[in-house]
Amino acid sequence: MQPTKLTVRKDKKSLEIAFGESETYELTAEMLRVLSPSAEVQGHSPEQRKTIGGKQNVEIMKMEPVGNYAVRITFDDMHDTGIFSWSYFRELGQNKETRWAEHLSELAEKGMAR
Repeated sequence: MQPTKLTVRKDKKSLEIAFGESETYELTAEMLRVLSPSAEVQGHSPEQRKTIGGKQNVEIMKMEPVGNYAVRITFDDMHDTGIFSWSYFRELGQNKETRWAEHLSELAEKGMAR
C-alpha cells in the first residue's frame, strides 16, 4: 500500500508518513538512519548487521522516489544507500517503540553513544 502522505519536517529531523486517514507515523531521522535497510547497515545476513551510533543529530537532506514502491533517503552524513519501501516504513511505524528500545539496548551493550 502506497502512503497517502510522506513529508519531511521543516527541521529535517523527522519524517511523517501516513497510510490512509487512520495510520500515521512520525519517524525520526536518527531512527531511519540507524535502521537503514541498506546493506551497509543490515549486512547480507543477520550476523553482519551493524549497530550504528553517533547519529542523534543527523538530518534528512532529500528523498527521491524509487519506482512506485520506495524512496531513497539522503542523510546529511551522506548515507544514501538505503531504499525505504512502503512496507518497511509501515513496519518501522508499527514497531517503533520496540525497534528503538532494541537499538538503545545494543548501543548500551557496546558502549556506544547515540
